[in-house]
Amino acid sequence: MIHPHELDQFITNALQEDVREGDHSSLASIDKNTQGKARLLVKDDGILCGLDVAKAIFAKVDANLKMEVHINEGAPIKYGDIAFHVYGSAISILTAERLVLNCMQRMSGIATKTKAYAQIIEGTKASVIDTRKTTPNIRFLEKYAVTVGGGSNHRFGLYDMIMLKDNHIDFCGGITKAVQKVHNYLKANNLSLRIEVETRNLADVQEILNCGGVDRIMLDNYKPEDVRTAVEMINGKYETEASGGITLETIRSYAETGVDFISVGALTHSVRSLDLSLKAEIGV
Repeated sequence: MIHPHELDQFITNALQEDVREGDHSSLASIDKNTQGKARLLVKDDGILCGLDVAKAIFAKVDANLKMEVHINEGAPIKYGDIAFHVYGSAISILTAERLVLNCMQRMSGIATKTKAYAQIIEGTKASVIDTRKTTPNIRFLEKYAVTVGGGSNHRFGLYDMIMLKDNHIDFCGGITKAVQKVHNYLKANNLSLRIEVETRNLADVQEILNCGGVDRIMLDNYKPEDVRTAVEMINGKYETEASGGITLETIRSYAETGVDFISVGALTHSVRSLDLSLKAEIGV
């Protein structure tokens, strides 16, 4: 879900970055009373994402702009499709154009990539989830796009979950000590946060089973056969998450181990944006 206030703040900042005192190219070349029509032309195959963001951008630039949507959010798209038309001031359409495209192209790329991963593991209990490997200040858009593509969200940030990774454990002096310190910290600060601990081998898994007090165990950079062994060891006592370099080619083998979640940083950190264009329609 995209929160309206967060989206409005993002759009305000993005327009300040791009437009500032005015779109001089449009203001200089187009009569201020010129009305226009433009279409969002799809030039790639994939999953459409970001329609509500586009609507909010157009409305922020000019409340009189109107969008006519032809393809729904999350629907498959192919080369040559027209996702929507926008009507109103030609200057306003052009002022909003690049921000609309930048957002929708990236969000659609993320949704498309996520769908590819999600489809491969259909029929298993596993869910594909994102990470914090996102673009600063647009994480909320990128994580929303993951859900449109059929994935789920991991924690949003550092503030909403405890995740003890290898560096935390090494700096602290071990898994058991780190988990104990976390519980003391949560109690002292009257906090209720879920706890996940990263493991590097089956000995780490056994240590967590011995000390307890967690909600999820991450199995980082394990081979599928070792994930299966870990899942059997954990035996449903805690949630399980496989992570680390998992690709489209390998994700099915991990899903078939019985793991609950598979985190894939590539959903957001190395995605290819879909090719979309906003084209004026003259005399149509």
